[in-house]
Amino acid sequence: MNRVELSIVVPVFNESGNVRRLFQQLEPVLATLECRYEVIFVDDGSHDDTWNVLRELYRDNEQVCAIRFARNFGQTAAMRAGIEHARGSRIVTMDGDLQNDPRDIPRLLDKMDEGFDLVVGWRRDRKDSLWLRTMPSRVANLLIGWITGLPVHDNGCSLKAYRSQMIKQVPLYSEMHRFIPALSQLVGARVTEVVVMHHARRHGESKYGLTRVGRVLLDVFAIKMLVSFAQRPLQWFGVLSIPFFLAAFITLMGCGITWAMSSVHVPLVVTSLAFLLLIYIAMHLLFVGLLGELVIRSSCSRVKDTGNKSPRN
Repeated sequence: MNRVELSIVVPVFNESGNVRRLFQQLEPVLATLECRYEVIFVDDGSHDDTWNVLRELYRDNEQVCAIRFARNFGQTAAMRAGIEHARGSRIVTMDGDLQNDPRDIPRLLDKMDEGFDLVVGWRRDRKDSLWLRTMPSRVANLLIGWITGLPVHDNGCSLKAYRSQMIKQVPLYSEMHRFIPALSQLVGARVTEVVVMHHARRHGESKYGLTRVGRVLLDVFAIKMLVSFAQRPLQWFGVLSIPFFLAAFITLMGCGITWAMSSVHVPLVVTSLAFLLLIYIAMHLLFVGLLGELVIRSSCSRVKDTGNKSPRN
């Protein structure tokens, strides 16, 4: 197989009016890079003529690869499939609706040459609806930056450039594609961003709206848990155990004060059960945190031992 240096991954869903024009825009830009490239289209279960257009592109162009899902699994699954099949040492993802501009790809790659593992596109001048798309996106990005500690202006921009070795280690599931910058912290990636162009949609309909706000909020807290828990599980479960220890202490003190100062005595059995249950929950959380620490330390030791082994002659 010919060595590929750059892979372009494009998830599409009902974009029959855009995919051919997108490839026509990509060709002259990629030709200027003077490297072997491939363009991977992932059809996420389209109901229109998208797959037939992709088949024609595949037939007429040796650089095109087309993957088809039996049904719609979502953009994250489509992006993951394209990344898994990508052969290039560098991978660029982008939308198939012509809102991302292929002319920004060389700028992303030039920024990556400065030593970054992930370059995120920033649609500073968005051409979407202000109240339905732009404002919710800005609020979500501020929230994501505050919770994860990674101040990226536009996590939701699909136009990103990655080092293949890095992105293939990042777990992608559910709708986590918009949290790739935060997830990349798990593998120690160096992240930066570049202002990119953004165009208004000409063909087809947008697949996003306010219905995704609730999912995004839940995913934000899930990402915070993943990023922090992967590094300090004992700290997380230790903090969770503190309210139960306090409740157990208050229960014990309240029972003693009531017994000493009141003629109405709290049943000893009920108090003992409540106290023991609270202590049990608190200790259980601490032991789960300790178990998490042991698992992480064992994994790190195994990786270190594997790295220190010398190949056999």
